Amino acid sequence: MGNFADEINKRRTFAIISHPDAGKTTLTEKFLLYGGAINLAGSVKGKATARHAVSDWMEIEKERGISVTSSVLQFQYDGFCINILDTPGHQDFSEDTYRTLMAADSAVMVIDASKGVEAQTRKLFKVCVMRQIPIFTFINKMDRDANDTFELLDEIEKELGIATCPINWPIGSGKEFKGVYDRETKSVVTFSDTEKGTKEGLATQIPVEKEDELVSHIGEAFKEQLFDEIDLLDGASAEYDLERIRAGKLTPVFFGSALTNFGVEIFLQHFLKMTTTPLPRKADIGLIDPVENDFSAFVFKIQANMNKAHRDRVAFMRICSGKYDASMEVKHVQGGKVMRLSQPQQILADERKILTEAYAGDIIGVFDPGIFAIGDTICMPKEQFEYEGIPTFAPEHFARVRQLDTMKRKQFVKGITQIAQEGAIQIFQEFNTGMEEIIVGVVGVLQFDVLKYRLENEYNVEIRLENLPYEHIRWIENKDVDLDKLTGTSDMKKIKDLKGNPLLLFVNQWSIGMTEERNEGLILSEFGRN
Repeated sequence: MGNFADEINKRRTFAIISHPDAGKTTLTEKFLLYGGAINLAGSVKGKATARHAVSDWMEIEKERGISVTSSVLQFQYDGFCINILDTPGHQDFSEDTYRTLMAADSAVMVIDASKGVEAQTRKLFKVCVMRQIPIFTFINKMDRDANDTFELLDEIEKELGIATCPINWPIGSGKEFKGVYDRETKSVVTFSDTEKGTKEGLATQIPVEKEDELVSHIGEAFKEQLFDEIDLLDGASAEYDLERIRAGKLTPVFFGSALTNFGVEIFLQHFLKMTTTPLPRKADIGLIDPVENDFSAFVFKIQANMNKAHRDRVAFMRICSGKYDASMEVKHVQGGKVMRLSQPQQILADERKILTEAYAGDIIGVFDPGIFAIGDTICMPKEQFEYEGIPTFAPEHFARVRQLDTMKRKQFVKGITQIAQEGAIQIFQEFNTGMEEIIVGVVGVLQFDVLKYRLENEYNVEIRLENLPYEHIRWIENKDVDLDKLTGTSDMKKIKDLKGNPLLLFVNQWSIGMTEERNEGLILSEFGRN
């Protein structure tokens, strides 16, 4: 037991969340650089000639310069084994991010210093609060002109309802960015602009009592301003309290520039000291302890066609307890089958390595022959429990899917079903028909483009999407409802999901209440369950 307890205690598993363009992908790459996982970080996306970021592998991501899927990256640093879950920043992919947060023990929130808290950050943050995940804030792009530091902190506190505790404090920004003041050591770390993709760069550390040396590096005006701000800060900001940080009630704040590497390693070192080892998880039989219990995991993501050469599906699992060994037999609880997990692997962007072992806190991808669903539990054959399910977001946009070449029916049904199993889109059928009439629902409209693109490129099927006016969907909780006898409103549509469950679509919000009134005992719900 000793050895595997040590391995589990070395693990740190976190998700990186941010608004698009806040610099999340660059920060991820710099972590990998410090961990020695890559030797040179890819230059920032957007330029046609630039190498693409390590964590973006899907073609559409490369074309658009956005992350639409979550990647899982593992690296070693200073005796720790770190699993990063990179999430899509674009709000149209918030459901994928939500599921990824279910697999993380803490979250790193990246904020653009010139933009502050943006809409997407708010939505994701609420999920962290709901799950009481510890949140670490990295205020990025200090090498560009930034908002007032006190205002940035104030905004985080007001918008997100969490207290802030700056661990370091920026001196200037943009062309005038001089470095950061470290509150613990009471010294200034001076900014040096390194060559963008490397980790070399000399940072000088100057204790604040050495005022002459300080002035020679940052100038008299910045020294005066810094001293004033330190006084203010000591009186105004929340006290450092590790317990509150770990309970998700206080966020430590760091400043830096991922592009120039400044502040990244400082952040990483502090972060590792403050985060916890893998945490127990809730199951229907109580909490499952990572060290005390045998191997168990749950599926939080399914991704088809990660490898162009092989039409494959990979189910990503978060290991919650114990040690995984590639030779062991495990039970897929929902399927009721005892099996070996096929081709267990860890993925660094599009490079995969087959695993022989993994531990609680790790994320593994296994080949999925079409049996796993999001939220499924895997445990030892003699055990029987289920981890709590992951709620499905209600789609807000709907379209009818028309297939252009009816001869490719088989590929079309296969493609749309496989993409739906990944959870980013949901597919429905007209109430009284089979797969002839397919309606697709998404949380964000960009998902329609991704669906079209992937069906064409991965399944060689062309489709046309006709937007539908519906904006609200409700699952029917009653098992005994006869849909034919249901009295609805003129803007209501009856549909069913792939499992045959009845659902209702509405154009107007008020029609939902009206339908409930007209059908005594009818219970409608906003959430489906995986």
